[in-house]
Order: sequence, then C-alpha cells, then structure tokens
Amino acid sequence: MLLGKVIGTVTPCVVYQGLEGVPLLLVQPLNPDQQPQGTPLVAADATRMAGPGELVYYEGGREAALALETWFVPVDHTIIGIVDGLHLSEEP
Repeated sequence: MLLGKVIGTVTPCVVYQGLEGVPLLLVQPLNPDQQPQGTPLVAADATRMAGPGELVYYEGGREAALALETWFVPVDHTIIGIVDGLHLSEEP
C-alpha cells in the first residue's frame, strides 16, 4: 500500500472499454512523514469518492488492475481508499 495526496483530476478524450465512469486523478506520492516523494502519477479511483486535497492509499502494478470492477484494464495505479487519519509511532 502506498500513500499519496490527490492534487488534481484528469479528463481523458478517449476512455478504454472497462474504465467508463472511473475517475482518473492526479496523485502526489508521499513518504511516511507526508512529504512529497517522486513525481505525480495518474491513478484510477476505485472508490469513486476521492477528490483534490484528500489523503489516499493506492496500489500499483497488477494489484491496481484487480481493484476495479472490470479486471485487468490497462491501469498502473488505482486508489484503494481514502485515509481518515494517520498516526505514526515514534521509533527509539
């Protein structure tokens, strides 16, 4: 599971069969301290409820394609859920 923040939306001009009605969102990957890490990516929103500014967790690779109703559609990342809170324990 990976942590990210939704920073925008993507509007495709052509939608692949099986991805109709699935929002595509621009996600900034975050490290455990919620600081930006790497470049933003496009993720399909399996929850259909995430929006700009929200903290989300997402998956990449084959697991991303399995999270949607139509399996094995061509996606690299999929939002799995919206994070309500994040509490990290301090390590000694």
